[in-house]
Amino acid sequence: MYMTYISSMCNLTCYFFSCIHIGWLIKFCKLRKTNMEDKREEEVMHIAMFPWLAMGHLLPFLSLSKLLAQKGHKISFISTPRNLERLPKLPSNLSSSITFVSFPLPLISGLSPTSESSMDVPYNKQQSLKAAFDLLQAPLKEFLLRSSPDWIIYDYASHWLPSIAAELGISKAFFSLFNAATLCFLGPSSSLIDEFRTTPEDFTVVPPWVPFKSNVAFRYHEVTRYVEKTDEDVTGVSDSVRFGYSIGESDAVFVRSCPEFESEWFGLLKDLYQKPVFPTGFLPPVIEDDDTTWVRIKEWLDKQRVNSVVYVSLGTEASLCREEVTELALGLEKSETPFFWVLRNEPLTPDGFEERVKGRGMVHVGWVPQVKILRHESVGGFLTHCGWNSVVEGLGFGKAPIFLPVLNEQGLNTRLLHGKGIGVEVLRDERDGSFDSCSVADSVRLVMVDEEGESIRDKAKLMKGLFGNMDENIRHVDEIVSFMTSKGSSSSSSSSC
Repeated sequence: MYMTYISSMCNLTCYFFSCIHIGWLIKFCKLRKTNMEDKREEEVMHIAMFPWLAMGHLLPFLSLSKLLAQKGHKISFISTPRNLERLPKLPSNLSSSITFVSFPLPLISGLSPTSESSMDVPYNKQQSLKAAFDLLQAPLKEFLLRSSPDWIIYDYASHWLPSIAAELGISKAFFSLFNAATLCFLGPSSSLIDEFRTTPEDFTVVPPWVPFKSNVAFRYHEVTRYVEKTDEDVTGVSDSVRFGYSIGESDAVFVRSCPEFESEWFGLLKDLYQKPVFPTGFLPPVIEDDDTTWVRIKEWLDKQRVNSVVYVSLGTEASLCREEVTELALGLEKSETPFFWVLRNEPLTPDGFEERVKGRGMVHVGWVPQVKILRHESVGGFLTHCGWNSVVEGLGFGKAPIFLPVLNEQGLNTRLLHGKGIGVEVLRDERDGSFDSCSVADSVRLVMVDEEGESIRDKAKLMKGLFGNMDENIRHVDEIVSFMTSKGSSSSSSSSC
């Protein structure tokens, strides 16, 4: 009887303390869950993105935005109405994380109301577009004041933005759509602001701050348009100065490249900038949705042999004169190689050209789904202006490049890649940049069919594992997110490459 009583009391006591323990455990779990939720809430950043008005800049900014959104962060992507309409549709899982913020582009004299992108205006009107872009300062500041993002990631053209962000206490990162070698060639921010280069010849030599052997420099004909003022130079602010302030007043620099490709240049860049420098990876493109344009192109490509076609495209901004278009056309004809050639405007090809190459060559005027074309198995080579976007897309699918640089940094990209044994450059006159059909034909045949070009084709295929590697891309973005969330601008003093 007594033992039964004692046992019952023990059971009751155990039950009593078990209840207390369970209650405490439930309370602890709830408290821990709340703390974790609070911590997650604290780690979610609001990041504003503000690219320059060019599709070659908008798309990589959007790619980076998507990767940041996949990490759980909120993105405000800022541009003008027509440019936002041109962007691909967001995947459903990211539509709630990325908000498009539209600012109408102010009207200025000499610029069409429908001109909102560099692809909408000729080269000599680019400065007018930048003058209109600069007038976005006021609405952008108002938006930043109202929304208070944690970071703003911006482009080279908005040299006025870092001071606005600093005034509002917003961390700021310059995102370079140019590779590390190009940034090193441009030099430290002080040299850019002072514009110590004043003649075309100054750009045709490797700068004194490059301590290792390099061939990364402009040719004379490539730089004349870069140095000389255009007829519509209305802003009074050169690209050099824009770069200088955008880089110099940033809290960190993000570069669309990776040290695995250009390690020596990333090392030099950290020395030149003396601030955190992070690679974003190459941000390989996504495949666009099918449309009627692609259906027609695919039908033609499907009829060609594997790796037999050279895709020819000089981008949305570069323009060739009539003589250059003629020599390029005749060169493609002489190469006896299948080709798909994209022109942005009505063709100026020689009389009878399209009839003579019918079946072997196709000429298309206007927009094309470039990524799908480069992915197609019949395409083996890419005759390109060597803009960095096109380089990433072409090598991301292992296509062997043929270089025909036209403007901006394209000559520097060409030297960088050629120095690594990637691709062939069409021979041109050093002074005026002229080329003939034979140099085009020889370059195409070397890359596409000649035995001597086998090493070039093999090297391009190897590059696919680097330029098209999304896993490496995610790793680089993870490092950027870690820096942005844990260090911010005030306590950061070193970079991770």
